[in-house]
Amino acid sequence: MKIKIKKLKPEIRLPEYGHPGDAGLDLFSLEDYTIQPGERRIFPLGFALEFPFGYAAIIKDKGSLPKNGGLHTWGGVFDAGYRGEYNVGLINLGQEPYHIEKGNKLAQLVIFPVAIAELEEVNELSESSRGTGRFGSTGK
Repeated sequence: MKIKIKKLKPEIRLPEYGHPGDAGLDLFSLEDYTIQPGERRIFPLGFALEFPFGYAAIIKDKGSLPKNGGLHTWGGVFDAGYRGEYNVGLINLGQEPYHIEKGNKLAQLVIFPVAIAELEEVNELSESSRGTGRFGSTGK
């Protein structure tokens, strides 16, 4: 699949796959910043994308950041029609400040195929083995 990318800031490092066959493109910080415990922050990425309808670009955690620093992504679904600047929302769920340096990996971008649903309003839904069971519905 070909994806068009437009640099919005000349100094950016373009997203890249770390290894052949990886699912996510690494996304890199444009700035130095220390994110405090409990703090949420949006990091602009300096690029815009164009890809076919029927796909979405979704921001996901970079595995080492939750493990080592308590950082998690929030939000992060970009539709095929969006042409603005991409960004990463991060929250520090750890107990310590976490320092991000310019060029550090912030998250990863995964391109997913999406089904466009047609909603049909009904008065009843069919029965299923799970029914309305929520958390713990399969037992311990």
